[in-house]
Amino acid sequence: MSVSLVLIIVMAVLFACGVYAMLERSLTRVLIGFLLLGNAANLLLLIVMGRPGVAPFYDGETDAAEMSDALPQALTLTAIVITFAISAFLLALIYRSWQLGQADTVIDDADDVALRTRAADEPEDAIDEESRSDDEDVTTDFVGDVASPIRVLHQGDLSQLVDDAPVDRVAVRRDDPTDRRDTPDGDRP
Repeated sequence: MSVSLVLIIVMAVLFACGVYAMLERSLTRVLIGFLLLGNAANLLLLIVMGRPGVAPFYDGETDAAEMSDALPQALTLTAIVITFAISAFLLALIYRSWQLGQADTVIDDADDVALRTRAADEPEDAIDEESRSDDEDVTTDFVGDVASPIRVLHQGDLSQLVDDAPVDRVAVRRDDPTDRRDTPDGDRP
């Protein structure tokens, strides 16, 4: 199996340029870098596939050594779909960022900068002690809280509530004086 040196060099350049572009702060450059990485991955799969051969259909007469490998072709199709989906997501992020800030550059958050400068000044032991918790045996945040039961609203509870779903029973209005659902003994007429 002989692999073209030109394909390997082009693939390496695409990977290098893609990684370099993804390290930028501009989301558009991140998108371009991701597209370059996707194309480099497709080219890698094309190189791995080897020498072109006969279509990989078994007809009983064709020798298996003359057929091309179908797995890299399937992986290439999968890589194309994944690249397209993530590119569409990144385009949506770029569009939303442009709507909100008229720029697609990611800026530093003030809390992140403060944490970064604080971490450089303090020793590592102080940060580790801060992250330890005394109540490790507590499994939930709702210990000791009183939970109120869920109240199901009926048609008579709110005048704006329209209950037009089909039911098996006859609807009784809440403001009906003969309705005794709220009586302590629960007797109904």
